[in-house]
This record gives sequence, C-alpha cells and structure tokens, in this order.
Amino acid sequence: MLKEGDLAPLDIEVLDANENTTKLQDFLGHKIILYFYPKDNTPGCTQEACDFRDFNPEFEKLGAKLIGVSADSVESHTKFADKHELPFDLWSDTEHTLSDAFGAWGKKSLFGKIRLGLTRSTFIIDENGKIIKVWPKVSVNGHTEEVLRFLNDYKQNE
Repeated sequence: MLKEGDLAPLDIEVLDANENTTKLQDFLGHKIILYFYPKDNTPGCTQEACDFRDFNPEFEKLGAKLIGVSADSVESHTKFADKHELPFDLWSDTEHTLSDAFGAWGKKSLFGKIRLGLTRSTFIIDENGKIIKVWPKVSVNGHTEEVLRFLNDYKQNE
C-alpha cells in the first residue's frame, strides 16, 4: 500500500459515473480525498458514502475534492449515487488498475475465506499529487470525522 510521502499515481485512467475517462491528474491544484470501498449498496459502504455526503460541504470549504472508488460498474455507481444523493464523483475501477496501484486491491479474509477484493482505505493527496495521509484499513464509524479533523489540522499548519 502506498504510504504518506509517496507520489500518487496520477495518470491511471478510469471511468466516472458519467462514463467519462478521468484520472487524478485532472484534479491537481486541489486536495483530494480518495476513498476505496468494496461495493455499492452494501451496509458499510452505504454508511460510509452517506457520511462523506453529509460532510462534503465541510470538505469543499477546505478546498478538498472527494472521490469514491470501487470495482463496481458505471451503471451501479450511477444508481448508487442517485439513490443516496451523493454530490461527489464515484469512479469505476473494474480492472482494478487504480486500486492496485494504491495497494488497495488484493487478498482479504471475509467470513474465514481468502478472496481478492478492495480494502476499505482512504488517501489524502495534496495539490501537487503527494500523499499526505493514509488510513489503510478503515472502520466506517467515525471515519469521516477523522478525515475532517485531519484536514482542519493540516490547513492550520500550512
């Protein structure tokens, strides 16, 4: 998994919920909250997305762009975003290229079985593409508040 101080892979292209090709490089000049989550419309992922939705105005005030990434299809993301009124981008990483580059794709244990999947993780990337904070294994409860606290502290120390 990429670490704080590493440069984010800026040139990997994925599709957004409007089927447009996009990449992190398109968002340089903003702080980026990039969060990887396992699957649309599952309890933990829905809670996480809705928590990020509720805090999005605060993130925007801090100049941060919020992006959610999973291996779900564009169609799944569109339905998920519409259902929960998500005001931020969801990227479809069906080939796992972006999640693999960040180290968020790999073997994980679920109900005692080992399988490949996304590890729920969050990365904060600065305006120049450097990773400034990593949460490698996210517990959904309280995570959004923790991200906001970090960004507030970071802004005060800039």
